[in-house]
Amino acid sequence: MNSSLQTPDNLAGQLDDCLPQTQCTQCGYTGCLPYAQAMAAGEADLNRCPPGGEQTVVKLARILNKPAKPIDPSCGITLERHMAVIQPEHCIGCTLCIKACPVDAIVGSSKRRHAVIAELCTGCELCIPPCPVDCIDMVFVPAYATWTTEQAHAARARMNQRAQRLVRQRAEQAARLESKAIHKLDGLAHSDDPDAAKKKAIVEAALARARARRQQGNNTAPKP
Repeated sequence: MNSSLQTPDNLAGQLDDCLPQTQCTQCGYTGCLPYAQAMAAGEADLNRCPPGGEQTVVKLARILNKPAKPIDPSCGITLERHMAVIQPEHCIGCTLCIKACPVDAIVGSSKRRHAVIAELCTGCELCIPPCPVDCIDMVFVPAYATWTTEQAHAARARMNQRAQRLVRQRAEQAARLESKAIHKLDGLAHSDDPDAAKKKAIVEAALARARARRQQGNNTAPKP
């Protein structure tokens, strides 16, 4: 279909379907969908996805009715899929790699050794920079070298589920803090403390800011 006859959202969706969903940010955008949206808006070229390589460029070119071109070297080079491996003897259980993984491919808990679920790892390398003890390596494993369209779409689904979970967790934490603040306000209302009014004003201001942040978060939360 001619890209000029589509809405930007529909075009971005088609382009996003072609991308490998590694969410690696090598293209210069925060993920595959933002890159697809930029291409749909004419703000990004079609050759900025090293993980997708030539095959992905050809697919994007077909949708955009543009000529294919080599991958932009400023974005990196195309390699066969590598996966992250955590050296267990050096892992300190800081959870920073878990927080950095966009597709929930790392398991573990605080102060416990972490591990990468090989079949889920997209090879994005985003877990490497935050590791304070440099215990993560990218290795080539022939059994996991291929990355199919089905795997890409499954990775995208995990990314969306993760984003929704984080929004929900932030909302739950905000609700707990709000409940504590309301309880504190109730206590100040019945307090003989000469500074009660001043303390109440401080708590009320903090509560108002928290509610405003929560409302802003609700407005920007990703849709399922």
